[in-house]
This record gives sequence, structure tokens and C-alpha cells, in this order.
Amino acid sequence: MLFKIASVAALVSSVAAHMAMSEPCPRFSPNCATLPPLPAGQGYNYNIKNPIAYDAPVFISDTPWPQPVASWTAGQPVTVKFQPDGAAHGGGHCQFAISYDNGKTAAVVHKVMEHCFFNGPSDGNNAEVLQYTFNLPADVPASSKAQFIWIWTNAIGNRELYTGIADISIANPGGSTSYTGKSAIYPNHAGYPTIPEFNGDYTTGVSLFDNAPNVVVSPGGSPAPPASSAQPPAPVYSSSAVESKSVAPPVGHTPAPQPTAEPSVEVTATEPPATVEPTVPVTTPATPVYTSSAPTAVPTGSACTHGALQCVSGNAGFQQCVWGVWSATFACSSGTVCQQTSPNAVICGWA
Repeated sequence: MLFKIASVAALVSSVAAHMAMSEPCPRFSPNCATLPPLPAGQGYNYNIKNPIAYDAPVFISDTPWPQPVASWTAGQPVTVKFQPDGAAHGGGHCQFAISYDNGKTAAVVHKVMEHCFFNGPSDGNNAEVLQYTFNLPADVPASSKAQFIWIWTNAIGNRELYTGIADISIANPGGSTSYTGKSAIYPNHAGYPTIPEFNGDYTTGVSLFDNAPNVVVSPGGSPAPPASSAQPPAPVYSSSAVESKSVAPPVGHTPAPQPTAEPSVEVTATEPPATVEPTVPVTTPATPVYTSSAPTAVPTGSACTHGALQCVSGNAGFQQCVWGVWSATFACSSGTVCQQTSPNAVICGWA
């Protein structure tokens, strides 16, 4: 992909200054107003604003703070804050979730789609919104060892994953023992779909979150999901540093291939691309620009397999299957057409 010189300078200046949660204080941020003592053998993470590596654990550490960093009450307002001076990459999609098993199973309690960190559409890097207040659902169970999770999918820039996990306590006067909500998902990460750059269409990828299965979380261990829901992705977590090994794939799904220095042109069923490079006889074409149409419902009797890809619109674009529902259509770039290379894979090549 070609960048303008100014764009390269902007990327370089922001490489270590993305968005990061500051309240409740995530593991092991040095930037919170109040810092608990570090657990034995742990150190502060001074790279907390960096994106999560593609094949690394989705959280920086599976070791909790020795004590909760916040005390919340079910049914009451809670506030989540973010550090200033971070690169907000035009906004995007934010999920806020609760877990009781160290993040392996997490249920969404609030989400901000399309314009997280902004008041509306923006191609800027300076966040306009640095805190969100919402009511914690009334049926979130009590626990002194719960986890609050923030997940961000950026609108502009490299296709990356940003997360934060904080150790909190929850009180529930009503005595609820479980909470059911949409499963938290981790786009642009191994084993999960890639959401392309929005290119001005802020609904890009929204169907992925809308069609996530329900999951049940509980302090006594997460029960099986409702009978009508498929088992959601369940990444494996590690407290070790980022290594070259792959994270275990989501339960019930085939793992995505690992990226290499020269990615293949072919789009596989388990790793939808951020961009689709056309095949060219001699020279390399410019990166295709994606556009998105309204989501397409699954025709009666033609349920799709999660991760599958198909050419549509007279081969002018393609769709991805997201938990049984075909996504919005992503258009091939001008002069190229969609070519079905296998039942579940496509490329956009010259006509």
C-alpha cells in the first residue's frame, strides 16, 4: 500500500501512542490515578497503548491485580475513562464486557459502534470523547473477582486489535447468579474475522457484533450458552511475553493462517482480508477501496458456514459469512472482478 509522506509521518508519531483505558485501571498500567501494588514477579507495562500482536494472547497478562481496582453495583451507572493524547484512528467500534473466568468467556454489557472516541464521523486522530458512562445491567452477578474488558476496532489505519482488562468487584443486591449477553469478539486477531478499514462507511463490521452469539457468564463458572446459540469463540490466554507461536483457535472454528511478510493474494475462509490485492500480470495495482452495501439476509434453506466467502453482485464484490448470516457486500476495486477460487475462498482479479 502506498502512503503520502504526511501520512507516514503521522503513523510514525503515533506508533506508541494509541488509545488505552485508564479507569478502571487495567493490568499493569503505570498511568492510573491510583495504582495497586504489583503482584510478585510482575512489572508495569509501559507499552500499554500498543496494539495486541496478531497471534499473541488478546490480553497483556492473565495475572490479576492483587485487589480490585474498582467497586461497582449492578443496575447502577459506571464510568470508563481513557488516557488523553492517544491516536484515535477515526473512531470505530468499542465493546465493554464482563467476565468471571479471567476473560476466557466475556459478555458485552455496553457497546459504542461506529464513532467510539468521537461525537460523529471523523478522519482525525485526536479523541473528542475520553469517557463513557452507562448503567451496569441489573442482573450482572456479584463477585469480588470479576474482570471488566474493553475492546476497540479502529476505523482508520492498520487492521489492529486494542484491549484492556481490569480487575473489579461487583455487588448485586438482587442476588442474580448469571448474566446473558452477546459474546465479546476480537476482530483483526488470529481466529477471528478481519474488519477492513471503514473508508467513510462507519457501518463496516457492525453485523459481526450484531450477529455474535449469546453467552452466559457466572462467578461459579460460565454455564453452557442457551440452546439457540452457538458456542462463542474462546481464545487461550497466557501470561508469557509475545511469542511466535499461535493462539489456540476459537472453539468450533478452524484457525486462521498466520500472516507472513508477503501475504497471499487468495482470501481464505478463516482469515478474511483487510484488503484484497488484485492479481496483475506485470505490475502491482493500487490497494482496492472497499465499499459496503446493506447486509444481506441468508436465503431460506441456504444457511452459511462461519468464515465462508462468496462472490455476489454479478462478481462485482464478495460477502463473508458471520455466524450463519452473510455480511454486507465488499466491492472489488475498479477494473477487477470477484473470482471464486474454492467453495469458501475468493480473490479480486483483473477482468
